[in-house]
Amino acid sequence: MKSRFLDTEIIYNGSQLCPSWIYKNYWIKGDAIVAFTGECNLTIDDMVDIEDYLNNSPIYSKKMLSFIIEHFNIGLLEGVVRQRLFMCIVSEVIKSYLPKDHIIMRRGDDLFYNGGKLSVSICTKSLTSVLMHVGINIDSENTPVKAAGLETDMGLTNIRQIAEDIMNKYILECEQIIDASTKVRGVY
Repeated sequence: MKSRFLDTEIIYNGSQLCPSWIYKNYWIKGDAIVAFTGECNLTIDDMVDIEDYLNNSPIYSKKMLSFIIEHFNIGLLEGVVRQRLFMCIVSEVIKSYLPKDHIIMRRGDDLFYNGGKLSVSICTKSLTSVLMHVGINIDSENTPVKAAGLETDMGLTNIRQIAEDIMNKYILECEQIIDASTKVRGVY
């Protein structure tokens, strides 16, 4: 699995959650993860999450750390399990940058900090792959729900380092899972 932090700010609007977006735009073929910062502006019509669509819940953040992840040759159920794993890793990495008394809560695929929603997350399946978008608020101002942000609420400014730590830990975890599956003998 390959990763890259993209230096250019990108407005996440849902169009990036499509098959081979990473390959078509950044020449990274196969299982991959990219991270970037920028505004997140997701209208109801662009929603992949049907629950958000039915609840008329648009997503907006003035500045977000976004991850696009694409896995090939897995099903949606495994993709959702990997999404939950990814959110655990995000929580662990962010906690490692905070004083011990700061608490990040995970509920399903969402993270919360001091009662504010820190993240958005979705996993879906295309004809060729499983796709994920995970967004972590950097700025929590002017969001449609009570939010928390890495910079505005936690004082974290080393966003690129946090993103790279998250990607590296996720890749290592995925590699270790595959390795663990190859070192056991079958039983009858």
